[in-house]
Amino acid sequence: MNQYPLWKNLLILGTLLAGLVLALPNLFSQDPSIEISAARKATMTAAGSDEIRAALENAKVPFKRIDTLEGGKLLVRFNASGDQLRGAEVIENTLSDRYRGALTISADLPGIVRALGLKPMNLGLDLRGGIYVLIDVDMESAVDQSLERYVEDIRTQLRDAKVRYLTVGREQGKVVLKFADAAARDAGQKVIAKEFRDLVMASVDDGEAFLITLALTPAQQKEIQDFALQQNITTLRNRVNALGVAEPNIARQGDRRIVVQLPGAQDPGRLKEILGATATLEYRLVDTEGSATDAEAGRVPVGSRLYHDREGRPVLLKRRVIVTGDQITDAASGFDAQSGTPMVSVNLDGPGGRRMRDVTTENVGKPMAVVFIENRTTTQQVDGKPVKRTEKVEEVISVANIREPFGKRFQTTGLDSSEEAHNLALLLRAGALAAPIQIVEERTVGPSLGQDNIDQGMLSVAIGFLAVVVFMAYYYSWFGVVADVVLLLNLVLIVAVMGLLGATLTMPGIAGMVLTIGMAVDANVLIFERMREEIRNGNSPQASIAAGYDKALSSIIDANVTTLIAAVVLFSFGTGPIKGFAVTLTVGLIASMFTAITCSRAMINWYWGGRRLKSLPV
Repeated sequence: MNQYPLWKNLLILGTLLAGLVLALPNLFSQDPSIEISAARKATMTAAGSDEIRAALENAKVPFKRIDTLEGGKLLVRFNASGDQLRGAEVIENTLSDRYRGALTISADLPGIVRALGLKPMNLGLDLRGGIYVLIDVDMESAVDQSLERYVEDIRTQLRDAKVRYLTVGREQGKVVLKFADAAARDAGQKVIAKEFRDLVMASVDDGEAFLITLALTPAQQKEIQDFALQQNITTLRNRVNALGVAEPNIARQGDRRIVVQLPGAQDPGRLKEILGATATLEYRLVDTEGSATDAEAGRVPVGSRLYHDREGRPVLLKRRVIVTGDQITDAASGFDAQSGTPMVSVNLDGPGGRRMRDVTTENVGKPMAVVFIENRTTTQQVDGKPVKRTEKVEEVISVANIREPFGKRFQTTGLDSSEEAHNLALLLRAGALAAPIQIVEERTVGPSLGQDNIDQGMLSVAIGFLAVVVFMAYYYSWFGVVADVVLLLNLVLIVAVMGLLGATLTMPGIAGMVLTIGMAVDANVLIFERMREEIRNGNSPQASIAAGYDKALSSIIDANVTTLIAAVVLFSFGTGPIKGFAVTLTVGLIASMFTAITCSRAMINWYWGGRRLKSLPV
């Protein structure tokens, strides 16, 4: 007789029940929604829900209901994606000073399901709609920026050591120092060898000057590039979060590219503007001893640098920076109480606050300037082809006397508009990009197209499933029906595990499901054909059942393991869509091994295993 022990039956039953419970949230509708939070870290009050409800009703935007979420947020549910977009526009136009909205899709789950903490599978960009952006990071600029910092540091060290030099600059990926004589070069070499041991130093004589070249090692360049890429990912994630997009996916691709996927977002123009922006600020003292007019004529004092304001007037500033944008921890836009002009309220980190306090204490009554820095990309026609060029623009936006010492909190004025102040505050909060970026690919998937993809994907799964069900029931009789039941359980377990892992379902993932259906039933085909062979060899029905499972097991394991290896390789070396296919295929293979071998045998053992059979219904 073929019988499983009680503990094994209970274990199988418990696993299937757990899978059914975990897959349950996917049965409920997914509502287009807006997740609303209070602006500027304020607290959402009870009146907020009434205010948002009134704004939507006044604009005649139909909505399903407003739910209260954890963390002081609200969720406005809509019946259609068109109503969702109209609702987001109403909130942006009328309530943006108090509330921020993020487009999302939320499952309408019953209270008991939410209490258990269960969530449905995440839907990918191709199913939900949204924006896909592929970004290339300028790694060469990251290395150049690092060398530029070395240039400034070397100048400072040479001046402090009173070593005379002609020039210090960058040439062909190296720092080049020129000296008037060998003695000065040797003195400079000692200073550099002591302070900059990580650089590769070489001495060169070109006949006119005595040179020292400094270069980064390949390992240092790789470290700088990796840091720039990771820093850009962090900055872009901060910027996207500030835009108010729920569940963004920002990941590294290869050695120099970043993939940004924003489900639910539908404004690519605004997205590109914020992602590619590089605006930041520098605070410098004004050189009151030198002449800006002489500097414009080419006579720039040592330790100073010539800038221009937005009207084109020359301004001579100290070369040493007080604080930079990367020392800003928080920023908020608003209007100056006295002048009524746009301003940005700035908070500095600890070192930046102490530096600002020390400098303003020592320079009360002296002018300090704010330099606005931005990389602007323009497209020009060269030989009839569009060529993008990035230009670094540095403008003095404000010069004011230091009335009294201040530290980590202060205001910056001189901005052209409230929109510029708002964007600058957003960028300062998110941090500066470590290297320039360029958007090389952009795709927008509309909500209706995403829904079409879901419908077509589910239809393909249903057609594939029904075709297999009909074939198995017709060809293998009641044992075929058993195979159909475990095939359904296999789909349930796939959905359950995907939801439990927090995996994202995409169109390639749906293709993996369809492939898994065929592969899952293949194991039962091998088992049933082996049973038929045992019956033809004259074995008893019960012996044929046992032999069918035992002797087909090695073939099933071989077939699934080889496919699993291919899935692991796809996941290791593939990009986003291929990874989604590999994840679904891997989960499906593991689930099919469990259902096709263990669950089907448990069902056959339960109904036929304890009987005296003359034949098998196979």
